[in-house]
Amino acid sequence: MTIGDLIRLLSDGEFHSGEQLGEAFGVSRAAVWKQLKKLELLGIEMEAVKGQGYRLAEPLELLDGDRIVEELSDSARLHLSQLYTEDTLPSTNAFLRERFSRGGGHAEICLVEQQSAGRGRRGRPWITPWGRTLMFSLGWRFESGVGGLEGLSLAIGVVLARVLERHGARPLLKWPNDVLLETSEGKLGKLAGILVEMSGDAAGPCEVVVGMGVNVDLPNSFRAGIDQPVAAVLDQAPDLSRHRLAVELLDALLPLMARFEEDGFAAWQEEWNARHAFAGYEVDIAMGERRETGMAEGVDALGGLWIRQHGDRLRLSGGEISVRVRP
Repeated sequence: MTIGDLIRLLSDGEFHSGEQLGEAFGVSRAAVWKQLKKLELLGIEMEAVKGQGYRLAEPLELLDGDRIVEELSDSARLHLSQLYTEDTLPSTNAFLRERFSRGGGHAEICLVEQQSAGRGRRGRPWITPWGRTLMFSLGWRFESGVGGLEGLSLAIGVVLARVLERHGARPLLKWPNDVLLETSEGKLGKLAGILVEMSGDAAGPCEVVVGMGVNVDLPNSFRAGIDQPVAAVLDQAPDLSRHRLAVELLDALLPLMARFEEDGFAAWQEEWNARHAFAGYEVDIAMGERRETGMAEGVDALGGLWIRQHGDRLRLSGGEISVRVRP
């Protein structure tokens, strides 16, 4: 009996006694009780009624890898080698890096209900509630080298924005790897982050792992513990399920990865600039110990962000750089 197995059973809306749960999984009532306590530690709310048993306070839609693959378009499935779905992993990016080390990894996708050691850019932790985000990594082997992949994270942001817009959401893009939505308080909250990790030669074959985390449904209690504005898909697209989001997003990402060496970021530049969250705003820029300010302009055909400073222009291109709107 795994946590995922228990959640799937308790999500059916019916009450289940400890005895029924034990019989369903072939374990003792004591073992069931231990797993129920784990659910509480994960922040998953349950209802317990004496004489009836337990059920989740609200159902969780867990991911079904077979259904996702079945609903992909033929063109997307053509590019997919393997799709994994896991209940818990330290990191989906680490999972695929390990797959590459074993000779796999290319065109493979790993989705997870919750990461225990997920991280974003600049080493920041990426903490998520169980079953309420879409977290996955996609592995790809490119022949042209790291140097030909500039702007990849920006193009991936455009793909997510396109999907959300089809369902009524109004996402904006923050250079170089975030997707934002306006919160109910009128602030821009982080909806998704993209982490691209590359290994290999600048001009030769390289292996890329793209990690993405998208907030789908965040309880208010969870949001209250985050030290920055955050947003979720259901804030603006209440009818978009995690399953449908996974299908539509992967359906568009697989062809993007297959064509990026040929198309480059230039094919995505105009669309990214049209959704640029900070265009025309004064921004603070952190580059290690160095600090700069200026007005954000657009991105160029290689994904570099241009900043205007008193008549001069500064180009930002990847690396450990943070850009924030000035208070």
